[in-house]
Amino acid sequence: MTVLPVTLDDVKAAARATEGALVRTPTRRSLTLSRIAGCEVYLKFENRQFTASFKERGALNRLLALTPEERTRGVVAMSAGNHAQGVAYHAGRLGIDATIVMPLATPFTKVKHTRDFGARVILEGDDLNAANAAARAIEEGEGLTFIHPYDDPKVIAGQGTVALEMLEDVPDLDALVVPVGGGGLISGCAVAARAMRPQIEIHGVQTELYPAMAQAFRGEPVTPALKTITPQTIAEGIAVKAPGVLTTRICRALVSGVLVVSEESIEHALAMLLEIEKTVVEGAAAAPFAALLTNPSLFAGRKVGLVLSGGNIDMRLLSNVILRELSREGRIMTLELQIEDRPGLLAQVASVVGEAGGNILEVSHNRMMTGIPAKSATLGMVVEARDAEHGQEIRDNLAARGFIHLDVPAGPRR
Repeated sequence: MTVLPVTLDDVKAAARATEGALVRTPTRRSLTLSRIAGCEVYLKFENRQFTASFKERGALNRLLALTPEERTRGVVAMSAGNHAQGVAYHAGRLGIDATIVMPLATPFTKVKHTRDFGARVILEGDDLNAANAAARAIEEGEGLTFIHPYDDPKVIAGQGTVALEMLEDVPDLDALVVPVGGGGLISGCAVAARAMRPQIEIHGVQTELYPAMAQAFRGEPVTPALKTITPQTIAEGIAVKAPGVLTTRICRALVSGVLVVSEESIEHALAMLLEIEKTVVEGAAAAPFAALLTNPSLFAGRKVGLVLSGGNIDMRLLSNVILRELSREGRIMTLELQIEDRPGLLAQVASVVGEAGGNILEVSHNRMMTGIPAKSATLGMVVEARDAEHGQEIRDNLAARGFIHLDVPAGPRR
């Protein structure tokens, strides 16, 4: 029998140690998402933690294990944001100085919140590997204690309290679906859940741009999907190029499998959670629901718990995701029409769109197109419709009135 570095007793000890300092987030069944996904969907709202992420569970458990001397010297961590905020917030509460190294591309909201919690923030490197190297150099140079975001038994045990609470709330879950970056969350959840309910399945989810744990789980070489550049993913919270040693070991022993989902499916899942559940999640947190939508036969008819791991998403990015989703659904469409360049044509077009029930959001003229007659112009419009069918009705009405459509790329004009 494999002896693992974290046990259910460790997770329960973490729960006792952190009780009262963390939010016991709700686990709720979603009737609408259950109908859509074809299974019973239970959501664990970790985006309702004070720092809007599960990460503070492991961070706090690790900080509480520091010796008095280590507390005096202070701590250093590397993170794309959520671990940073968890360390910074609880270190501040406990009177411990914290230094956080974050990649240069970290969303502004995560940088700001980390600084607001009182940590010294250093932006360094294009990815977590580079940030980790910088943090390790500070650890050695300044004598600080390094708080690892995932590959630490105390951190793993702290993250496992998520599953502990879920199974206390819904004891007969058939499966847990958990986002995976370095593997701290899924490792802790797997330890707790499999000990409490041995038959439960644990499924990890990664973005196709960063499939490191999926590769390690299968025993394949660990490489990002794009080798020549640093891939930009909406799920930066799980954009890890190499999983932890401890977490990989636990996953191989306890996890059923690691699914990989597309960036588009994560965007779609995020938008659905916002529109249906009225809850704001970041890309990593939307990955489990994306896995349900893209693997319906795997979960059909079963009770499935999804960990909504965090809600720290940049407002500009969230806005862009919403617009892109509306465009995919045909609720916002971009039209380019060839019109005569004379007074009154814009009013005629607007009248046709209005009669069809469309709402014009943006308008632009272009008289410099060389592929049309000199006395013509192109009229660009962004139009809001009820759905794709209504959008086609608007297009058909314009065509019936003699307005010629030009081919344009899909998506809203920006």
